[in-house]
Amino acid sequence: MRKLWISIVIAIVAMLPAIYFRTTGLRPDPLIDAAVFGAAILAAGFMLSWGAETAEGQISAGLILAVVAIITVLPEYAVDIYYAWRAGQAPESNYVHYAAANMTGANRLLVGLAWPLLVLLHWWRTRGRAIPLAPVNSVEIVFLLVPSLYAFTILLRDRISPVDAVVLIAIFAAYLWRVSSLPKVDDGDEKEEEPGLAAEIEKLPAAQQWSLMAALAIVAAAVIFVSAEPFAEAMVDSGRVLGINEFLLIQWLAPLASEAPAVTVAILFVLSNRAAAGLATMISDKINQWTLLVGMLPLAMSVGAGSLTALPLDARQHEEFFLTAAQSLFGLALLLRLRLGLRGAVALALLFSVQVGFAFTFRDDEALTIRSLTWLGWGYLALTAVIVAINWQGLSQIIRIALRPHLPIGATAPERDAAVSE
Repeated sequence: MRKLWISIVIAIVAMLPAIYFRTTGLRPDPLIDAAVFGAAILAAGFMLSWGAETAEGQISAGLILAVVAIITVLPEYAVDIYYAWRAGQAPESNYVHYAAANMTGANRLLVGLAWPLLVLLHWWRTRGRAIPLAPVNSVEIVFLLVPSLYAFTILLRDRISPVDAVVLIAIFAAYLWRVSSLPKVDDGDEKEEEPGLAAEIEKLPAAQQWSLMAALAIVAAAVIFVSAEPFAEAMVDSGRVLGINEFLLIQWLAPLASEAPAVTVAILFVLSNRAAAGLATMISDKINQWTLLVGMLPLAMSVGAGSLTALPLDARQHEEFFLTAAQSLFGLALLLRLRLGLRGAVALALLFSVQVGFAFTFRDDEALTIRSLTWLGWGYLALTAVIVAINWQGLSQIIRIALRPHLPIGATAPERDAAVSE
């Protein structure tokens, strides 16, 4: 228990400067502000993740992984929704671009960096060349496929409208309903231990567990709420002070800080020999960001504007969104065999490094940046088409399993094939 309380104290200490800055209005320097409020958001995210991990195993496995994914990315939601809200207040400002940039950067970081990281850690720890998924994870794959395809209808209109918000939030609600009925995958007779500090929290009596989880959630949510605005503004100002394109900072650096707790939870799963749960958490994370987060942006913008309005996508943001959708489909194609292998992970990481490299290399040439995004997007789609053509039967079976809740989730492959063919 000593480790648990020390960690909580460290998190609280990391939050205190941000609380002091916010209550006193102290803003010494954009770089200091970004560090102080960023550290507070990061600490709050970890506090949320500890409580969410503890609840794992007490609720339907699929549902709790979805809930963990939502909770651990609250920092990302807070920052991006703030940008969208400010965009509604000033629709001609750069906040419109910031909201879209933060969303696309966060989504691409998950697939291009977090997914490969889990596979590489799994290989380093076990020498296993792939993270295998269970048939039950077909649900996550299908519910990521649906919004990934729907994203192309948004591209046809070059805006994310309130109607899109309704559709995307409905997809996410359907996902939560579907996973709430999924059974836990049987990994043997021994009870799985939660990773990290969740194992320490579980040593407490049940009433104390829930009290501590509630306290962690309340404190963390409050800190995120008061820190989101100054952190978001400090990121913009820091870019100007450093002479770095603030668009790139908001697209890549801000999501790195806000996504860290979610990725850390997944890493802990891998290090505790539960790599499949870690990857499933990251897939669920991608689902909620690709549906709920995207859907919340026009709603937040509408609140800021005082009337229903859409988040527009200019030429740059159109291609950023296109690349994000194309990468999502490529990541899904790699999962058609219900596994993410080492070669697929390396491909995701290499392609991601190329897009980040292009973004910084061509940062002063908008036309060249847009062209590079276009070609990268079409490259992702071409690779996706090849992989889907090779694994077409896998896609068909995944869809059938995901849509038929009575299929034997823990069955062997021949038993599943027999059930699907009925």
